[in-house]
Amino acid sequence: MRKVGIIGGGNVGATCAYQLASRGSADVAIYDILEGVPAGKALDMCQVGPVFGFDGRITGSHDVSIIEGSEVVVVTAGFPRKPGMDRMDLLKKNADIARASGEAIKKYAPDAVVITVTNPLDVMTWVVQQSCGFDASRVVGMAGVLDSARFSTFIAMELGCSPKDVKAMVLGGHGDSMVPLPRFSTVNGVSITELMSAERIEELSNRTRNGGAEIVKLLGTGSAYYAPGAAAALMTEAVLNDSNRLLPASAYLSGQYGLDGMYCGVPVHLGKNGISKILELDLSADELAGLTASAAGVASGIADVQSLANA
Repeated sequence: MRKVGIIGGGNVGATCAYQLASRGSADVAIYDILEGVPAGKALDMCQVGPVFGFDGRITGSHDVSIIEGSEVVVVTAGFPRKPGMDRMDLLKKNADIARASGEAIKKYAPDAVVITVTNPLDVMTWVVQQSCGFDASRVVGMAGVLDSARFSTFIAMELGCSPKDVKAMVLGGHGDSMVPLPRFSTVNGVSITELMSAERIEELSNRTRNGGAEIVKLLGTGSAYYAPGAAAALMTEAVLNDSNRLLPASAYLSGQYGLDGMYCGVPVHLGKNGISKILELDLSADELAGLTASAAGVASGIADVQSLANA
């Protein structure tokens, strides 16, 4: 069976691993620095196989060589966001972890496609790509699938419809400046601009922008992991199955949307070689301005990482 490596055996990494193994998508190898934890979680998950009838194997180790030969590596390692902490506050804490992850992937899984989940996501995706040295098309950030799922959830709650019928689109950096796109968000093909008022749409958009913070506040400790883990698993399956899914994801931009030299959330085609195409939507002036402003925050984070590295 195909192999997926996961760097980071916390809640997001473990959720992603369980989703992939239980759905029969791949064998999964979990790495974490905490001795015993990844092996223990892996063994626990394996024992679900006889109950629910799946064959996917899950292994875990505090030796990063366990990811060797992976077709996809998902990077979830890092410090979680705490109440009152902005995603960019995590920058200094997580840059070193992302850099070490990229170096390990280069050594043990040189042919892999990399999916980064560590926050601040767009900046950490850039760090991972720089440290592993892969072509940027093979290193992608997870955020857009998660952000769009949150927007879809809130739309379904508002309209009382099935979440399966909602397809939302959210672009930009993964944080408070993300850009929900109501014109490109539909319920069974009908734009939500036809189904609710502009004022209500803006309220749902704001809730989406603060979706992670809302969960952090409710939990009191820790942050979201079920939906982030599932979003990472969906993207992993798109690569493993070469399904060429059109998904919002953090991609390296080289002139698209007037942006250059950074990762930011845009629609992409995702398959076995990573990103095969970046789709440039015909955005309105306001939508493009929102995307540009969001990207400016990512560019600032990248500049901060570079200054730290040169200090």
